[in-house]
Amino acid sequence: MAAAQGVAYMDGRYMPLAEATIPILDRGFMRSDITYDALHVWKGRVFRLADHITRFRASMAGLRMSLPQTDAELGEILIECVRRTGYRDAFIMVMCSRGVQPPGTRDPRLCRNRLYAYAQPFLYIANEEQRREGLRMILSKTQRIPPEALDQRIKNFHWLDLTMSLFEAYDRDATATILPLADGTVTEGPGFNVFILKNGVLATPDRGMFEGITRRTVTEIAADLQIRCELRPVRAEELTEADEIFTATTAGGITPVTWYEGKPLGDGRPGPVTQRILDLYWKRHEDDALNTAIEY
Repeated sequence: MAAAQGVAYMDGRYMPLAEATIPILDRGFMRSDITYDALHVWKGRVFRLADHITRFRASMAGLRMSLPQTDAELGEILIECVRRTGYRDAFIMVMCSRGVQPPGTRDPRLCRNRLYAYAQPFLYIANEEQRREGLRMILSKTQRIPPEALDQRIKNFHWLDLTMSLFEAYDRDATATILPLADGTVTEGPGFNVFILKNGVLATPDRGMFEGITRRTVTEIAADLQIRCELRPVRAEELTEADEIFTATTAGGITPVTWYEGKPLGDGRPGPVTQRILDLYWKRHEDDALNTAIEY
C-alpha cells in the first residue's frame, strides 16, 4: 500500500490517506457535528493511548454519539493505521461524525455515527525556529465561544473563532494568539493550552478551554518538580506580567513564548522552567506505563 502521506481507516477498511473521503452530506462536514481526538507516536510508541481513548469516549457521550467498537478495538485500529505507514514518529487523528441524515429531516437521532481515523508523519504546530527561539503571541480581540454555548471540554472542529484570531496574529507580526472570554479571563489558543509562570508558580486556565492531555502531563511534571500549579481563571493582564509563558499541545509538546503583546518576556529567550518542563515532557515518552509499543 502506498503510504507516502499516511494511512486512513473508514467504513471498515484501510486506505492511503490521499484516497480517503467523506460524504458531502455527512453532518460532520455540513454542520461541524463531529468530535475527535489527536494522539502522537514517538519512537514507535503511542503516548497515553488509553487516556486519549477515554477522553474520546467522553467527547462522544457529550454529543450523544456512540460507536460499536470497544476501547481495545479502537486502539487497534489506530495502531494499525500507524503500523501500515511504518512511521516511528506519527500524528494520529480519530473522529466520530454524526453521519448522514435521511432526506427531509434534520433529526440527528436518525443518523448512523461514523468512525474516521488516520495516521500521518509527526506534526509540530511550531516550526524549528519557533521552537528554538519562542513564539510571538498576542491577545486576540476575537472572543472564544463561551462554555455556556459549547462545552469546550468536548473536542470539536468549531474553529472559526480560533482561525480568525490567527489572522489577527499575522496582521500584528505574531505567530500565536490567546483568546479571551467576555469576563476578561483567557482560554486557549488555536490547538494549544497555555501556562504562565509568575514568582515560581504555574497557572493555566480552567474554563472555556479544552483540557489537553499535554496540559495534564505538564501538571503531573510540575507535581514531580514540586512546583505549585494552579488550575484557575487566568486574567489577561497576568500574561503581561508573567515571567514565562509556554504552550502545550499534542502536535509538538511544549513551546516557549518569548514575546507577548509587542514586548519580550524576560530576556527574550525561553525560560529555565519552560525548558525543564519541556525536557521532562519528552522524558515521559520513555515511561512504559504511559506508552504503548507498536509491533511493526
